[in-house]
Amino acid sequence: MSGEYGERAGLCRGTARRPGRGLRAFSLVEALVVLALAGVLAGTAAPGLRQLLQAARLRAAVNDLCSAIDLTRSQAIARGRIVTLAPLEPGGVDWRRGWVVFIDANGNARPDGGESVLYRQEALSDDIMIRSAFSSGAVPLYLAYNAAGRSCSAGNSLVAHWGTLSLLQGRQARHIKINMLGRMRVCDPLVQPVGCTAAAESD
Repeated sequence: MSGEYGERAGLCRGTARRPGRGLRAFSLVEALVVLALAGVLAGTAAPGLRQLLQAARLRAAVNDLCSAIDLTRSQAIARGRIVTLAPLEPGGVDWRRGWVVFIDANGNARPDGGESVLYRQEALSDDIMIRSAFSSGAVPLYLAYNAAGRSCSAGNSLVAHWGTLSLLQGRQARHIKINMLGRMRVCDPLVQPVGCTAAAESD
C-alpha cells in the first residue's frame, strides 16, 4: 500500500511541473514595444557615438602630425643638418593628403629623387581639414629644423620660419603652434580661447 501510494505521490509530484509551465511568452504588442524602445535608444546614442569616433580620428591625426614634427627636429639635431617636413601632395600645399619627413639636399622643400625619406604619412580621413600659416607665405608649404633644433627656412638654417597648423573636424579644432625657437605646443580653442588662434587667423 505504501509502495503504491509512494508511486502515485511521485507521479503527482512529477505532473506538478509540466514542461513550459511557469514560462511566459512575449505577445506581439510587447515585442513591438521593446523594438521601438531599442530603436529610440539607438537613435539617441548614435550622434554621441559618431562624435566619439570623430574625436578619436582628430586626436590620432594631431598625434601623427606632432610625432612627425618631433621626428623632424630630432633628426635635424642628430644629423647636424636641415631636415624638412612637407605635404606629400605634389604641389606641396595639401597636408590632408599626407606628409613626408626628408633630407632636403637642394633646399626646395620638396622630396626629390635621390633625397633620403625618413618618414611618410598616408592621407587622413576625408572629414579632417588642415590649414597652415607660416611666417613665409610662399609655397610649397613646409616646416624645417636646423642642427640646433630651431625652425628655419628650407634653404637657410639661419632664417627663422615658424607658424601654425590647424586641424579641423566639424566644430572641433586643434592648433599646433610652432614658435621662432621651433618649440611646439597644441591647444584647443574651446578650452583655451586666448592665445589659441587658428592658422587662418594668426601669423
